[in-house]
Amino acid sequence: MELTKILSMVDHTLLKPESTWAQIQEICDDAMKYHTATVCIPASYVARCKAYMAGRADAVGVCTVIGFPTGYSTTAAKVCEAADAVKNGADEVDMVINIGMLKDGRDDDVLAEINAIKAACAGKPLKVIIETCLLTEEEKIRMCSIVSRSDADFIKTSTGFSTAGATFEDVALMAAHMAPGKQIKAAGGIASLDDAERFIALGATRLGTSRIIKIVKNEQASGY
Repeated sequence: MELTKILSMVDHTLLKPESTWAQIQEICDDAMKYHTATVCIPASYVARCKAYMAGRADAVGVCTVIGFPTGYSTTAAKVCEAADAVKNGADEVDMVINIGMLKDGRDDDVLAEINAIKAACAGKPLKVIIETCLLTEEEKIRMCSIVSRSDADFIKTSTGFSTAGATFEDVALMAAHMAPGKQIKAAGGIASLDDAERFIALGATRLGTSRIIKIVKNEQASGY
């Protein structure tokens, strides 16, 4: 697969709590240079990031995260976060599910929360992070069903802040159980171009990573 095709599927990501504005500027510059899909950044930087890239012919989308990284905020808080992010200029929103709610068997409540957050996104794409490393296979399949029935656009593997990130097995499972038209984002621990290409071959249409750009720039590929 051509490198430009892989890069066009990357959400170039920086979500560390200690992230500075200088670091956010750097990933914006890299994203524009290498033509990634988006930059994925903390919500507090969304407005500033949009202003920084405004008017640039090579500007990319701005993605942010809500209910991140634990997912256990109230639905009302997540809805408020999503609405605020979109108001500030977010082009895409990635949300974390309430994992305990899923494990309690409250699938209808998980679905209702996703749809409430999607409504707050005002038409912007919503990706649903299910944190696969904390779920059983049965729970992953249930989440595929929930997201397939929801108004969300993507199912996403991981936050990158828990015990593990994306795996080939999880993306293959998602591809086998997601409804047509719903997309898959693999995120966390994508360590090489070979990994990226394999995730895409298995069905991922978006990759959440900081390492791919580092590899292209011949830097040490550590991090998300």
